Amino acid sequence: MNTEYAELHCLSNFSFQRGASSARELFDRALRHGYAALAITDECTLAGIVRAWQASKDTGLPLIVGSEMHLENGPKVVLLVENLTGYQALCTLITVARRRAKKGEYRLLREDFDHLPDGLLAIWLADIE
Repeated sequence: MNTEYAELHCLSNFSFQRGASSARELFDRALRHGYAALAITDECTLAGIVRAWQASKDTGLPLIVGSEMHLENGPKVVLLVENLTGYQALCTLITVARRRAKKGEYRLLREDFDHLPDGLLAIWLADIE
């Protein structure tokens, strides 16, 4: 049986003080380990996606676009883009969350998910601290 593995939650150096590796380094390592795909899910940003797309193109390993966010007074969620509609919804969520907070921060509310279109896959992460 051939099982394929895709990492669905990976932070790059665009997640300040959390991710250390560049998209190139992450894709090179994922390729060496035989991954089928790699999701770049930096915290409340898509800033590293262009470099991730280039690394994906260069290695031939598919890129899954996404972002990790913390809900205010709630859990962490990883949002993965399924299509163009999902990409647009993720961009809107990031913009809304950043605009309601001071520079360098964000506030994502549960209500922000009430009227999202299809196209985003949510992975809710339990707080284990």
